[in-house]
Amino acid sequence: MHKINDLQFFKSDTITLAKNLIGKWIVTNIDDVEVKAQICETEAYLGVNDSACHTYKGKRTERVEPMWQGGGTIYIYLCYGLHYLLNIASCDVGQPEAVLIRGVVGAPGPAKATKLLNINKDLNGQSIVNNAKICIMDDGKKYEYLTATRVGIDYALPKDRNAKLRFILKETN
Repeated sequence: MHKINDLQFFKSDTITLAKNLIGKWIVTNIDDVEVKAQICETEAYLGVNDSACHTYKGKRTERVEPMWQGGGTIYIYLCYGLHYLLNIASCDVGQPEAVLIRGVVGAPGPAKATKLLNINKDLNGQSIVNNAKICIMDDGKKYEYLTATRVGIDYALPKDRNAKLRFILKETN
């Protein structure tokens, strides 16, 4: 396995990044505890024109600022005041799009994934490239995935609710 430290990997368009992260591994080393988990589910959020995205209509607040910083920037937010959710910004600076890490093997769901990986708000705004506490690793294998609609975005416009922007690792026997 090798670390993905090429910023261009993360600056790809959001849908491509969401697909390319399927099967990759997240490794965290927080408080001297290393955890490694394979990404099995992602969701793409397409910025200012996506009513499900935190930056819809150009919203730029302190909370969403990491999304505006370009590919490889970590965006972590607190959901329902209880759970930290991990996103990785994509594209170039000023194009606020991101991929939600929706699940890892053994921890389905974005809140369970961050708990397993010991992720809290401390990594927010940092680059995932050359980061001592978190990285994405590639085992060199190609993984198949299924597509589906995103989860938990009932507030979004129908075109965005119905977009198949969730990618799920296809189980192999």
